[in-house]
Amino acid sequence: MRKLSMDDLNRLSAEEFQQVEKFPYYLILDDIRSMNNVGSVFRTGDAFKVEKVYLGGITATPPHREIQKTALGADETVAWEHVEDVLTLIKQLQAEGIIVVAVEQVENSVSLLSFEPEVDKKYAFIFGNEVFGVNQQIVEQANFCLEVPQFGTKHSLNISVTTGVICWDFVSKYLKGKNN
Repeated sequence: MRKLSMDDLNRLSAEEFQQVEKFPYYLILDDIRSMNNVGSVFRTGDAFKVEKVYLGGITATPPHREIQKTALGADETVAWEHVEDVLTLIKQLQAEGIIVVAVEQVENSVSLLSFEPEVDKKYAFIFGNEVFGVNQQIVEQANFCLEVPQFGTKHSLNISVTTGVICWDFVSKYLKGKNN
């Protein structure tokens, strides 16, 4: 075995990425404090071809050195938009037929283990503040809440880790469903 070089990986150029068809999902960041987390979400969104990242409330926006440090240029390839009011955005997306999913630990949440996306639907996954999580009003407005099962002593994952888990899970299940 040998480690693959950058040329071996045959990645899309920034221009190709912007033109290629994306997977049918969006990421919504609501009041994320850490610019490193924001940059990591952009990088994950690039890796898993997200349609768009919405940056809500106090979430910082590119260009910023702290975002660029972890985004590694993905803040320039992934489509994004800043919105003041995430609740208004959610209602707009739902009116367009998009299934809005809050990623949060709540009563009657759906375990990621049993989540099966419909391949003919679009999804928007909401991630909340690092301390307070997803705002209760947003939880109530979401179509449902999705929870990442955890088995240790801690009660939460970092938002950038959670985003990676959700994106990988969605894309892998979407591709499996589409190929059946």
